[in-house]
Amino acid sequence: MSPYHILSLDGGGICGVLTAKLLERLEMSHPGFLSKVDLFAGTSTGGILALGLAAGLTPREIGQLYEESSTKVFADSIWDDIRDLGKLTGADYSNEPLKQAILELIGEITLGDLQKRVLISSFDLDNEPQDPDALRTWKPKFFHNFPGEGSDADQKVVDIALRAGAAPTFFPIYQGHIDGSVVANNPSMCALAQALHPETGGQKLSQVTLLSMGTGINPKYLPEQNADWGLVQWAPHLISLIMESNVGLGDYQCKQVLGKRYLRINPILPKPIGLDRVDQIPLLKEVAEKENLDDAIEWLKRYYK
Repeated sequence: MSPYHILSLDGGGICGVLTAKLLERLEMSHPGFLSKVDLFAGTSTGGILALGLAAGLTPREIGQLYEESSTKVFADSIWDDIRDLGKLTGADYSNEPLKQAILELIGEITLGDLQKRVLISSFDLDNEPQDPDALRTWKPKFFHNFPGEGSDADQKVVDIALRAGAAPTFFPIYQGHIDGSVVANNPSMCALAQALHPETGGQKLSQVTLLSMGTGINPKYLPEQNADWGLVQWAPHLISLIMESNVGLGDYQCKQVLGKRYLRINPILPKPIGLDRVDQIPLLKEVAEKENLDDAIEWLKRYYK
């Protein structure tokens, strides 16, 4: 069997600029590796990247989307804050600018129109069962375009991107879904499971390689050792904890299962960068440019022949 290549892309808002720049550098150093990827997996901003790459766009083109549209996507106003009672009763940003930016870049295509397979994580707030006796609950949702039962090939790319990127407090709920980062901000292990599943990927473990791209390690910490905190104290940290704490889980699992056929790239950021910090785009690009990719390039040469 031929090698089966997976590219997994973390969530992280505007920090997707870093991922795009790193991918651009890797593609320049090892031309054509992206065309050999069989499955693009992504969460939130990584979902947008994955969908764009699967549609045939280059990392540079997607990076330009971030730079040209970010000020509109993360645009807030004093009137919006007044309406939302200082961000207490409404999302920080509208999802309309992001929707328009994605439509301008990718258009009205569906997952079935994409050139490659994708797996995009989201969270469904209501499973809306047809059977009145069935359990009604929220649940993770992984959108994909593999053929067969359960395929989401008829779904529009723009809708999947917005469902996967509706980060709580930052963007409104979109079509009953919120950001996939609450379940898998690093979707690498989810992608591996999809690739191995006999009814979708159907791959042998020995043939799979997986390149996992982070959006930068945020140097955050809480020095409290025995604090007796309640909701008020925890509230400012909860979103970051949810989005960042599960990243290491997928990394650990894939490393143990795949060994040398797995590679994780995730530079350390010089300071914490929020997912809406548009002003930090120059710094993110600088970090990506300075990151040593020698080992990654050697890995690509070995597995992407």
